[in-house]
Amino acid sequence: MFKKIDKNSIRLARHERVREKVSGTSERPRLSVYRSLNNISVQIIDDTKGITLVSASTMDKDLQAKLNGKSKTEQSKVVGEAVAAKAKAKKIKQVVFDRGGYLYTGRVKALADACRDAGLKI
Repeated sequence: MFKKIDKNSIRLARHERVREKVSGTSERPRLSVYRSLNNISVQIIDDTKGITLVSASTMDKDLQAKLNGKSKTEQSKVVGEAVAAKAKAKKIKQVVFDRGGYLYTGRVKALADACRDAGLKI
């Protein structure tokens, strides 16, 4: 009998290992990524206070017009640009990148590159 590998539990274990080392401060908050099958969400979190400073997602109403007809990777770029713009408005210049246990490729990489291009230091 073959056992199916649960990729999400492996991802969660990877995420826990990373979170032991990566945490956000007031000076350099954590940019956390959550990627589902159809959507991607990003939060900038101050872990010392335990609050979310900025967030963006493909499910946001204000981004829906920009996302129509684009691939998931292109949607990730739009979300990355949006979160970087919101971060600049709150005077956040540097963040610690938390990829959420996902491999740094595809949509996660596109989001990080878009944030960098928009002026956020990762």
